[in-house]
Amino acid sequence: MDQDVAAKEQPRYIKLNERDNVAIVVNDFGLPAGSRFASGLTLRAFVPQGHKTSLVDIAEGAPIIRYGEIIGYALAPILAGEWVDEARIRMPEAPDLDKLEISTAVPAPLPPLDGFTFEGYRNPDGSVGTKNILGISSSVQCVKGTMEYAVKRIRAELLPKYPNVDDVVPLTHAYGCGVAINAPDAIVPIRTLQNLALNPNFGGEILVISLGCEKLAPERLVPEGVSDAIVRMQDEAFDGFGAIVDAIMTQAEARLKILNKRTREACPASDLVIGLQCGGSDAFSGVTANPAVGFAADLLVRAGATVMFSEVTEVRDAIQLLTRRAINEDVGRALVREMAWYDSYLARGGADRSANTTPGNKKGGLANIVEKSLGSIVKSGSSAITGVLAPGERATQKGMLFAATPASDFICGTLQLASGMTLQVFTTGRGTPYGLAAAPVIKVATRTELARRWKDLIDFDAGRIATGEKTIEETGWDLFRLILDVASGRTKPWSDRWGIHNDLTLFNPAPVT
Repeated sequence: MDQDVAAKEQPRYIKLNERDNVAIVVNDFGLPAGSRFASGLTLRAFVPQGHKTSLVDIAEGAPIIRYGEIIGYALAPILAGEWVDEARIRMPEAPDLDKLEISTAVPAPLPPLDGFTFEGYRNPDGSVGTKNILGISSSVQCVKGTMEYAVKRIRAELLPKYPNVDDVVPLTHAYGCGVAINAPDAIVPIRTLQNLALNPNFGGEILVISLGCEKLAPERLVPEGVSDAIVRMQDEAFDGFGAIVDAIMTQAEARLKILNKRTREACPASDLVIGLQCGGSDAFSGVTANPAVGFAADLLVRAGATVMFSEVTEVRDAIQLLTRRAINEDVGRALVREMAWYDSYLARGGADRSANTTPGNKKGGLANIVEKSLGSIVKSGSSAITGVLAPGERATQKGMLFAATPASDFICGTLQLASGMTLQVFTTGRGTPYGLAAAPVIKVATRTELARRWKDLIDFDAGRIATGEKTIEETGWDLFRLILDVASGRTKPWSDRWGIHNDLTLFNPAPVT
């Protein structure tokens, strides 16, 4: 047998920190009872891949430690070599937001990384897109069917005339009327819609389709001074549906002519705005994919780019590690503010952060939200956190930002687009066909087995870190180069090749009337 193959088939586990008293099984499909590791530890029961085994005897009530942090307490004695599944762990309380250290361990600035460029679309406002798209906004859900009909005709009849334009994307949603439009929290969906239209991938060409009687006045969705960007279906000048669609197509073609003049040009990597997200996470997320993304994120920060990570409930239980990295007191307090707001939001709905973990997360070895959070935040790398964005707020600064969003893949993606994200890196352990029409999405697998099985859905294999084939640093550099290639249009991610894209999903914490 090939020596490399034989080595991979030997029982293997990964222990991440010297303090850890549990480790996860590496081998595909898990290991049976009696499997003996090189350390001398012998499994007392079958342990699935990615799940935890105890490295030592753990007494009832004693802490269970992974990532060097407490992920829970033993509900009963656990012997070395036993399977430590979720049923054996009592989840700890969330960190007290009033007792967090702020800016006590601010990382030193990383050395600059010069000379890296990508081919992007430079906009009049100085921003740079990775795609050249006509985005058509809607002010109310009522016009969704009309927009989709018009977009179908635009793609068939107009788009072929403008080959430099990648696509026409309808920015549809389920908002705009039947809502408490003046409630304080209504600022979240309204701000999101305002900023979605300004995403750099849309080239500054704004078009809004309105019904005419909705609560969300379409004028609120266009920048001040833009008066010819609204088509109102109820306008008395329109004689029938055909006239309405013709008006939309006329407005669309005027913008397609402008967008068609855009061409890619060399831009410094500092012009990138990258979103980081995870979905279908497993116990390998914090071992392979997220550390690789974190290393690539550090490279992007060193190159002067804007990078944002998100998902409040997936950082809440590790917030004590993030507030220490806040570049100053204001940023630290802003992190606390977003955690507190979300705690209150969940409480109003009779839920808490434990509702986050999915059956798939647990099947992949994540016992609870604490363990999931500790692996999730690794995506943020090691640089100082330089800013915090409220949901749907547009990014204006460089560096590593926390963009507060729910953990829902679809809502997080929508909010990151509103914040200006032009390319997303998405890690997954269980696998997902997730994609966005408005920005390319690079999907990173935590396990080589998934990357091989989903060879035409996964763009990047980080599982080689677990097998020892590559280091985190080597994998991070490979991912960084892939980001530049995708941003330049040289490489298409699988979701774009197949044309599989999720709908935009607004976050509306305000009442519906």
